[in-house]
Amino acid sequence: MAPEDKEVLAAIDKLALSSHKAKFITLFKDPADNNGAFLFIQAGAGGTEAQDWAQMLSRMYTRWAERHGFQCEVIEEHLGDTAGIKNITYRISGERVYGWLKNEIGVHRLVRISPFNANGKRQTSFASVDVWPDVDDSIEIEINEKDLRIDTYRSSGAGGQHVNKTDSAVRITHIPTGTVVTCQNERSQIQNKEMAMKMLRSRLYELEMQKRAEEENAALAQQKKIEWGSQIRNYVLYPYQLVKDVRTGVEKTDSNAVLDGDLDDFMLASLQKNSLN
Repeated sequence: MAPEDKEVLAAIDKLALSSHKAKFITLFKDPADNNGAFLFIQAGAGGTEAQDWAQMLSRMYTRWAERHGFQCEVIEEHLGDTAGIKNITYRISGERVYGWLKNEIGVHRLVRISPFNANGKRQTSFASVDVWPDVDDSIEIEINEKDLRIDTYRSSGAGGQHVNKTDSAVRITHIPTGTVVTCQNERSQIQNKEMAMKMLRSRLYELEMQKRAEEENAALAQQKKIEWGSQIRNYVLYPYQLVKDVRTGVEKTDSNAVLDGDLDDFMLASLQKNSLN
C-alpha cells in the first residue's frame, strides 16, 4: 500500500471516530462535564500486588488521555515499597475530560497470575479510582480560611535536591468536611499551596454536587461514591482474558487493548445508562 493511501485511510478512520463521538455530546449534561479533571488512583490492601495494579491503572488512564489528545500532569505520587505506586493524583486537561471520566469512580478488580509469587498462583487485587472536576474561577466556591489547616512536609517522591531537602509539599485539610488534599510536585511551597487550594475547591464542588444528587436521586448519588463494596469493573487476565463492566455489562476480550487505554466503549455505555436515570 502506498504511503498516501495509508494517510487517506488514517484520515477516514479519524473522521469516523470523531463522528461516532459527536453523537454522544448530548450525554454531557452536568455543569462541569466540559471541564478538565483531577484523577486519583489508590492501591487497595495487598501490598506489592495492589500497588503494581494501581500503577497499571495509572498507565491505562494516561494512555487513554493520550489517545484523546489530553494533557496529564502529576500532582502527587507515592511510590510502592517494592514496585508500583501507593497512590497518584493527575490533573488532566482537555475538552470534556470530567464528562468522560466521572463514571470511572469506584473499585477496579484485577485477576491474574502474580508476577511477584514464586509459586505462580492466581491473585486478586483491588485499586480505587476517584475523579473530580477541575473547576475554574467562574464557579463560585466559598472557602473560609478559618476552616483550613495547612501543613507543610518534605516531599517523598523523586524530584532532585530541592524537592527532597525542603519542606515544600503542602497538605490542606478542610475541617468542616474532613477533605484532605496534598500537592508536592510543583517547584515551590507557594506553587504547591496554590495547586492544593485549586484541588480543594474542586473537591468541595464535587461534594456539593453529590449532596444535591442525594436529594434528587439517592440511587444515582450512591454510584458516585467511592467504597470498597462499589466494584465497577473486573479485569481478568487468567485463566482467560476478559474485561467486564459490572454496571453496564459491556465486555471486551482484548484485555491488553483495554489496559493500553481502549476505554471509550465502557465510558460511553455508562453515559448512556445514566442519561436514562
